[in-house]
Amino acid sequence: MKALILSGGRGTRLRPITHTSAKQLVPIANKPILYYAIESVVAAGVTDIGMVVGDTADEIRAAVGDGSRWGARVTYIRQTAPLGLAHAVKEARGFLQDEPFVMYLGDNLVIDGIAGFVQRFGESRPDAMILLARVQAPERFGVAELRDGQVFRLVEKPSRPQSDLALVGVYLFSTCIFDAVNAITPSARGELEITDAIQHLVDGGLRVEPHVVRGWWKDTGQLEDMLAANRLVLDTIDAIRARSREPRSSSARSWSKRERRSSTVSCAAPPSSASEA
Repeated sequence: MKALILSGGRGTRLRPITHTSAKQLVPIANKPILYYAIESVVAAGVTDIGMVVGDTADEIRAAVGDGSRWGARVTYIRQTAPLGLAHAVKEARGFLQDEPFVMYLGDNLVIDGIAGFVQRFGESRPDAMILLARVQAPERFGVAELRDGQVFRLVEKPSRPQSDLALVGVYLFSTCIFDAVNAITPSARGELEITDAIQHLVDGGLRVEPHVVRGWWKDTGQLEDMLAANRLVLDTIDAIRARSREPRSSSARSWSKRERRSSTVSCAAPPSSASEA
């Protein structure tokens, strides 16, 4: 399994802070937000990381380097234009090749980490896994609608949300996602939306497994969210430090072994029920 961490956004909603720094490098509890993403991925046992960068590529490279300080290997992927998350997946195909991967948005924080989700993905082998969180302003996010515990519709920043389940900025995909990102067309805002790509999987009868995150999650795309994340991390910093010192998870090691035994993916499977974690 590989990881794709997206670090190419301009951070216009965080100005003036991001006039002088990439938004993924703004500190949370005195550490760049991007570092939490890298630590979370490595703690899940995924050490082959593709870092998608844009206009702030030089800053990201200088801060992250080759990834060796985390025991990882980082490959930089320049996104030719900020044309959406699904576009980033298309441009990372050369790095990802034919392997499943976890995609982590570099300005997101998931306090309890993602190791459990990586383990579940390896055990149940869905075509995609999405993490969801209940929010008070779902119109700011991609939103998932469930029916009988199954995903039946996803909408990017709906004006009239039919659900309070926001897509957390962490996704796990099989190689079926590549056909989906190639099949969709740009949205009204001119981007290839990852919600549209996942909807393509759903409409094709593929298995998209939803999990509702119980611990707190923050998308730090706005100033008030950045401040809230800083307070939350400071409140739980001892737990985060302990987790960052944990060795590579046994679940991730077992995933790697299974992956070596069989890398063939069939892009057709029955749907699965949602669960809470």
